[in-house]
Amino acid sequence: MRRIHRTRRDWAADLGLMLFAACFAAASSDSLPIEEDLDPLWLTVDQVIGGLGCATVLLRRRWPVALAVALLLAGSEMSHYLTGPAMVAVFTVAATRPWRATAWVAAVAFVPLPVFLWQLPEVSGDRKSSALTYFALITGAIGWGLFRRSRQQLIASLRERAELAETDAELRAERARREAREEIAREMHDVLGHRLTLLSLHAGALEFHTKAPREEIGRAAGVIRESARLALSDLRAVIGVLRAGPAEDERPQPELADLARLVAEARTAGGRIELTGPPDNPAPPPVVGRTAYRIVQEALTNARKHAPGAAVTVRVAGGPADRLTVEVHTAPPPGAAADTGGGEGGRAEGGGQGLIGLAERARLAGGELSAGPAQGGFRVRAWLPWPAADPVSAAGQG
Repeated sequence: MRRIHRTRRDWAADLGLMLFAACFAAASSDSLPIEEDLDPLWLTVDQVIGGLGCATVLLRRRWPVALAVALLLAGSEMSHYLTGPAMVAVFTVAATRPWRATAWVAAVAFVPLPVFLWQLPEVSGDRKSSALTYFALITGAIGWGLFRRSRQQLIASLRERAELAETDAELRAERARREAREEIAREMHDVLGHRLTLLSLHAGALEFHTKAPREEIGRAAGVIRESARLALSDLRAVIGVLRAGPAEDERPQPELADLARLVAEARTAGGRIELTGPPDNPAPPPVVGRTAYRIVQEALTNARKHAPGAAVTVRVAGGPADRLTVEVHTAPPPGAAADTGGGEGGRAEGGGQGLIGLAERARLAGGELSAGPAQGGFRVRAWLPWPAADPVSAAGQG
């Protein structure tokens, strides 16, 4: 036997419906068409059956269809006091059971209707009014049950949609957080990698040239101190982004015009770098300029790591309504074989994550990036779209 777990609210609803059935039977008893010669004992039995029918309302959750059929049949053949319980039973079926079960119960309820309509001319006025009222009440109970079921289905559908929307919003938020973390990781790699390679280069020079002139040692120590200060400043800026969130990130971003400063820092560290470009006017959109800057920065960092002392050529060219081309070629380091010069462009240490990040940056900006051995060294080449838009419109893209 299937057990029904009822909450306090369910018990309150069942007791309320049982009370409604009892009150309806009591209120409608005066309007029942009772024959004058009816045995008082039968009238008492009729009332007892009606009371038992009201009590059976408590079983409506366990056997709703069977209860509705039994009350409908008994109400039409045995007792006039079962109309209230029958209304509750058919309401329960219409509200909780499938359409097919509701249709069968409705068929049982209205089976006597054609016979009644056939005998309508011979039926007295009181019986005619009572029968029509009975069918109207059963129709109303079924209709109210169908309305309640459709409303519950609508609420369930809206709740499901709300849960799906909430889940989708959580997934979008998680995706946005993941993308923000990846962006910050790329920033840390690009910014700190550049500074720390300068520190490593000068510290290594001081380690191997202990007898260098005092002025040269002082100059190298100054570069180390300045690079360490800038690295700490950049680290604070990135950590500030992590704490404040992307919406509060107002730190200045590098632009294409900052390439000259970047190359000057690398030359100060002893690098042999030739810079051609970039175009002065007009300036590309901020997102394009920032991407080009990061590409050159990462390429110079890789050159210092894997081809120390090698000559590096940086070429930046392009214009509006065309594209911006960035090319960084690292020649073989002094004394290296032609087929091994230029290293692996960041693959030997770090598994090429820098180049992967640069390729992703270029893709997000709408461009492409390629990297690989070329002319005995290593070349990084990228092109970025440069739309023909005024600087104000382009600034909105950054």
